[in-house]
Amino acid sequence: MVDGTGRTTQSQDAEHTDAHTDVHTNTRTDAQDFPRWFEGSEYMHRVARAIAKYGPIARTTLAQMLGLSQGALSRITSDLIHAGVIEELPGDAVARGPLPQGFTPRESTERRGRPKTALRLRADARTFIGVKAQGTSAIAAVVNAHGEVVSSRHERAFPDRSPEQVTAAIATLVRECRDDVAGTPLPPPTAVGVAIGGHVRGERDVTFAPFLRWDHDVPLAAMLERATGLPCNVYNDIDSLLVDASWFGPGVGLEAFAVLTIGVGVGYSLAMHGEPVTYPDKSYGLLGHVLVDPDGPRCTAGHVGCAQCLTDDSITEQYARMIGHACTFDDFARDAKAGLPLASRLADRTCFRLGSLIATIANIAMPSKVMIAGESAFLANIGIDAVRDGIRRYRHSQAAPVEFTVVEHDWQLWAKAAASRVIARYIG
Repeated sequence: MVDGTGRTTQSQDAEHTDAHTDVHTNTRTDAQDFPRWFEGSEYMHRVARAIAKYGPIARTTLAQMLGLSQGALSRITSDLIHAGVIEELPGDAVARGPLPQGFTPRESTERRGRPKTALRLRADARTFIGVKAQGTSAIAAVVNAHGEVVSSRHERAFPDRSPEQVTAAIATLVRECRDDVAGTPLPPPTAVGVAIGGHVRGERDVTFAPFLRWDHDVPLAAMLERATGLPCNVYNDIDSLLVDASWFGPGVGLEAFAVLTIGVGVGYSLAMHGEPVTYPDKSYGLLGHVLVDPDGPRCTAGHVGCAQCLTDDSITEQYARMIGHACTFDDFARDAKAGLPLASRLADRTCFRLGSLIATIANIAMPSKVMIAGESAFLANIGIDAVRDGIRRYRHSQAAPVEFTVVEHDWQLWAKAAASRVIARYIG
């Protein structure tokens, strides 16, 4: 038998015999070496990642998926069970998890009479704190190893937007989260993930954060580690949503998956095989000026009909012109939900433009599904037929329909997403 790397299973088994003697849990917390749940071979981390995404999953399915022999996989999973990373469940008593797109498991060759079992990550073996830092406040939550929120909601406003005040506010949230789980059977948090709207270098330093009005390097991860005593990484917020959905949500198993956000701004990120596509300038809102309507309004940069017309400020200006007096976005949202004619007309026009942007993404990046998120994602549900019309207008008639899903907005989801990135990093 030959594995996915082209090596025979004999050498493969030998490699995992070595890993079998080396695995142990890792609790290091120094700032320069973000901790991993356990030490072992890359195959061991691949197995743990696959179980996290696709569990509960049968050993035979997992071995086929990863191109491992049954013997190698058995040794790896035994080590992971011993290390407290995964657990074994009665196979007939749990619903199986999703599988990678295009993968069809072969019929099991397990001998008859052997009890069927399934493997999954131990949800409550570790907890993590996720924080979403906005322009004037932050929200935090504790999640378990399945990316599920297990704490109360914690929010705090910034006295000002200076890095020192933002750090102090987040440190207070971290303390509240730790206190929240202290009286429960859950273990104390292992690490902190912070999501910000902007550009982050090396998961450590913020180089640009327009909503925080930072236009210089801020060593936020190091500042938070000193303030909290916990390992910390900092991430772009839209990339965090993407990873969360690719590990624990609608993007699991998809070859290509995209997140599109609308609200104060327009954001976009693409994952291939569950990993964000890296590009040094991706955090600068490059999709925000793509043409979506040649008859649309002019943006502040002078572009006619670019994607900025999907932002809250632009929609508010458009609605104010339609009704003949000043208004707020909340006024428009209320009228659109109530079905008032002018608001409904603008909602449909906005959703058609959103559909054209989705079609552009689908035509170029070719994702299997697009997730619509952000403060104004609710508009897609109000005008869902208009979204589909916009997609069809810019898709070939014989092309497959573009699948999309709309996520109800909650800033706690963005905090949870920051924690999910930490989980992905911690599992390795």
